[in-house]
Amino acid sequence: MRTLSFRLFFLSAAIALGSFATAFSQTQDQSNPSPLKFPVPRGISNQLFYLQRDPNTNTIICELNADVKGQVNKDEPILVYWIRYDENGEKKELGYVQRKFAYGISAKAIGKDQYELRFVSHKKLPMYLVKSEEDKKYHVYVTVNNKKIQIERIFLRIEGGSFWLPNVKYVEIKGVNTSNNAVITERIKI
Repeated sequence: MRTLSFRLFFLSAAIALGSFATAFSQTQDQSNPSPLKFPVPRGISNQLFYLQRDPNTNTIICELNADVKGQVNKDEPILVYWIRYDENGEKKELGYVQRKFAYGISAKAIGKDQYELRFVSHKKLPMYLVKSEEDKKYHVYVTVNNKKIQIERIFLRIEGGSFWLPNVKYVEIKGVNTSNNAVITERIKI
């Protein structure tokens, strides 16, 4: 029964993630913060960005899948997995439902050292894995409100609702504005 409950929760989070496609507006609104204090993942050498959401601090890590020579796995350039902070920070693979309907990422090569990425639950917002000319490292970029952002964190604020229809208040994308290298947070209201 517990496994079914977890699967339903993750499926509902996938639906929540998918529902933020229609509104792309920047706001400095700081209202309605999560009551939880979220940890910042540390010590993950190939981490590209991470995703957090209510109602717990467990975190999805999106990591570059590269060999020791730095060559990206062309078939699966991104590894996506949990850091289960409520289970002593244990690393766990995504379950089938999580991978196929919620937090999995599909990738398509679009050029040398370039991939288009999309969450399986939200195909309308493309992200791009690109090797930077400046630091020669891979980063993930997204364009929101005509701003190109190097993603560091995605946060889903969920307040109530049900497993199938969670009440998503907003999505925040935090990262670096590539036009001026300033830290930026875009809040997408739902």
